[in-house]
This record gives sequence, C-alpha cells and structure tokens, in this order.
Amino acid sequence: MSNKIILKNKINNFNKKIVIPGDKSLSIRWVLIASLSNGVSKAQNLLMSEDVIAALKAIKTLGVKVVYNNKICKINGVGVDGYKYKKGIVINAQNSGTLGRLILGLLVDSPNQIKIIGDKSLSKRDFKRIINPLTEFGASFNLKKSHGLPLIIKGSKKLKPIKFFETKGSAQCKSSIIFAGIKTNGKTMIKAKKSRNHTELLFKYLKLPIKIKKEKNFDIIEISRVKKINPINYKIPSDISSSAFFIALTALSHKSKLIIKNVNINPTRVGMLQILKKMGVSILFKNKKSYKGEKIADLFVKSPKVLKSINCPSNLNSGAIDEFLVIFLVAAKAKGVSFFKNLDELNKKESPRLKWGTKILKKMGVQVISTNNSIKIFGNPKLKIDKKIVIKNYLKDHRVFMTSVIAALSFGGEWHIHDKDSIKTSFPSFLNTLNLLKK
Repeated sequence: MSNKIILKNKINNFNKKIVIPGDKSLSIRWVLIASLSNGVSKAQNLLMSEDVIAALKAIKTLGVKVVYNNKICKINGVGVDGYKYKKGIVINAQNSGTLGRLILGLLVDSPNQIKIIGDKSLSKRDFKRIINPLTEFGASFNLKKSHGLPLIIKGSKKLKPIKFFETKGSAQCKSSIIFAGIKTNGKTMIKAKKSRNHTELLFKYLKLPIKIKKEKNFDIIEISRVKKINPINYKIPSDISSSAFFIALTALSHKSKLIIKNVNINPTRVGMLQILKKMGVSILFKNKKSYKGEKIADLFVKSPKVLKSINCPSNLNSGAIDEFLVIFLVAAKAKGVSFFKNLDELNKKESPRLKWGTKILKKMGVQVISTNNSIKIFGNPKLKIDKKIVIKNYLKDHRVFMTSVIAALSFGGEWHIHDKDSIKTSFPSFLNTLNLLKK
C-alpha cells in the first residue's frame, strides 16, 4: 500500500462538530506519573499514538504492569523508587522528545546503565539541554554524538538538589528536572522561562511538594523529595495542537463553522488561538470548566470575511510553538505582510520547521523572506494553486504532513504528500476526522 496521499480538490465550506483525540503532552505525562504512583491509575481517552505507545512500552521495560482494555488504560504503579529491570535494557523513545527527555529525569537514580534510543528525527534533536542539569544532580551520561541520541544514562544513589536557570522555554527540560527533583533529598530550584505547565498542574493536583512563584517572564519552581504519589484517574481532554489543523482549515475556508468538543485550553498552549483572533478569526470558548488543574472548553470557530496580517508578538511564541506551520498558511491568505520573529526553537523540533514552513510557502507561490529565526510572509487573499506540489524527505515530521494536507484542501492544486504514516506519531485518525468535514 502506498505511503503517499494525492489531493486534487479543495474542501467545500462546512458547518460541523468534531471530537479530537486525547492530548499528547498530558497522555505521556500521565503514563510516567502513574508509573510512580502507589496503586492502580486509570485513563480514558488516552491518545494511542506511536509516541504514547512508546511511553507505555518504556514503563513496561522498567517493570511496570500496563493493561489496556475497552479503551481504558490501567497502570499498576510501583512507587517513586520502585522501578525494577534487568541490566542492559534499552528504551526506545521513537519520535517523542517529550518521552525521551522526561524519562531521563526519572532515571537519575538508576543503579544500572540504561540506553535511550530514538528514530532518525529524534536522534538529531538536542539532548544536551537536559543532560547538563541532570549531570549536576549526579547522573552520568555517555553520548555517541555531540548532543543527541543514542545515549547511556547511569544514575546515582547520592543525588544532590540543584539550582538551574532554564532559558529556552523548554517544558520538556523543565519537567525532566522536576521529575529528578522528586527523587532528590533537599529542595531543587528552577528559574524557568515561561512554557507549557502540564507537569506543574498535575503535581499541584496530586498535592506533591511543588511551589511556583510567577514572575513576568519566568516561573520560580521549588520541588522537594516525594515519597508517595496517589493513583490518578484521568479522562484526557482533547489536544489543542491536533485541533489546530482544523481551526486553521476553518479560518482558510469560505463561510465555514466548526465546533471542537472538550479541548484542553491551558493558557500556556493557546498562543495560536490568540494569534488567529488578532488576524480576524472568530474563536469562542463555551462550556468552560476546570478539570484536575487544566482548563477545558468547547471551541466555536468561524471563518472571517477577511484575514488580517499580523506583526506577531514574540511573547506568544512559546504558546504556539507547535502550531506555527499552520499559522503561516493563514498568513499566506491574509491581507498584507505578516512577520514572525525569535523562532529559533522552531528549527529544533522533529524537523527544522521554520525551514519547512518557508519551503512549503515558496512551493505554493507565496512571497517569503526568512532568516534562521524569522519569517516575513506577503499574504494574498486571492491565492489559488493550479500546479503539482510534492512534499517529501521531511524527516517524517507529522506536523509537516498535516500542514501540507491543510494547504492542499485550502488552496487547491495537485499535492503529492509522502510519508502518510507520520501521523501515527500524534494523530492516527487525522485523515478520518478530515473526511467528517467533507460529508
């Protein structure tokens, strides 16, 4: 069967209601925290994508029992210090930076060497940003490459708390240090640039010893040793990053409306919504509620008559970092010139996404000026594509694939998009959900 999709027709206007699968960031964090709990944790709507399945396989390798039946996942936690495993084990993080980095924080006290590997894309990503602070705790590392996977970690039974200044806005780095802190006697302090805060919210909900002081651009986080974690039963809310593709498609479609049910609208994750609102897209939150520390709502999206260009404030970057590829598509149809800056982190994702965003727009015939950390997009409200466009060799980055599909459905042309299986990383039902909008 071909691992390529060919799209030749724009989507018609639609007025639909859809449900998006569970949040990937929350799914992986639930798996890791549940593995440390004292008792059985249960999850509904757990995202069963390759990244989350890799997390489940990882904790199984560490001696944790997992049962998945009737769409409910049960994890028999072994306690904070309870991992039991053979010598010479290998954990494959596949494509998941969240899993690859966060699990290192849980292995800082491992008595034996553990090898961490990943796919071609993850192996290229920067692990020095987490190796450096974990080394300060007392763990030791052996890297085959200068900064990436594979690597070998060996923990220490004499961990010491650290003070660390996290400057990149990396939630993965911050969370890994928090996980290491719960295994360390004393108080670990992190001054962290603002980024998604799912780990902190789960810790606060579980009444674990975490203190957070919010400053303008940074959070001061204090974490102490944890002896016991209660089991956590969780109905995972829908993923805002997966919803982003359908929000963008609605924004780019004529006279369309969309309702997305039960979406996680954590304030550290809604940068795209703030950006699109500034560009004229109507996005309303309805049925808002709080659930285990997270904010959840139904999203009501309506396409605008005219999309406005934007000089995007950099303080929205971290909250939209996974959504910029589709934001660029919206800017391509906006009236005027849009400018996005300070996007260094975008090229440190599964693929160099700023470069791929530029490449896709140029293939579409959009005038673009880009640097290694910024992009200027000359929008064209009448943009239509009537040529063949081929998308391939993008390190199987799921967001490049899905962005290309949204571009094809929004602007027309004949698109040949390779590596369809890349969506298994985060959103296996993406194409099926799209088909619901076509009916």
